Amino acid sequence: MATITVQRPKLAWHEKWFISPFIKGMKLTLAHAIKNLFLLIGRKEKTTMEYPEQKWDSHLPDYYRGAPALVTDEHGRERCVSCQLCEFICPPKAIKIIPGEIPSDDPWAKVEKRPKEFDIDMIRCIYCGMCEEVCPEQAIFLRKDYAITGTSRAEMLHDKKRLYEIGGKRVGLVNKWNELK
Repeated sequence: MATITVQRPKLAWHEKWFISPFIKGMKLTLAHAIKNLFLLIGRKEKTTMEYPEQKWDSHLPDYYRGAPALVTDEHGRERCVSCQLCEFICPPKAIKIIPGEIPSDDPWAKVEKRPKEFDIDMIRCIYCGMCEEVCPEQAIFLRKDYAITGTSRAEMLHDKKRLYEIGGKRVGLVNKWNELK
């Protein structure tokens, strides 16, 4: 096998000391700064939002994906049937579901199971929205909440009760289980 020798081009003195790239970078930076300065002079409102006093709620786009929450149907019943698709699809493995059976005397017993435990670790959640997309029962929704805080890790682990509390009730969803099997 032949060896190929590559000749490097000779650099001029200003290229060796990075003077020309530095001047090009400064020129670009100053051009942006001057353009933004003229935009600010012509604008009457502030460009920054003072976060704790002002909220983004009115400025959130329609496609914004917030934190996941569980919802009930219009009759107050759990929509989740513990299919565990959201748990399997979750990239950071933030969702943990332990399915439980529904007693036979329950009027909702035609659905085979519901979650005994449903936990979402909000520290691990990346708000990708895959859990909402994969849910066949429309039981999990991403709410428009961006300020999820806690003082400890335990507060950031949302259990089933808390998820239903913050999710609320959704009306007009597809109800697959209204007919008997």
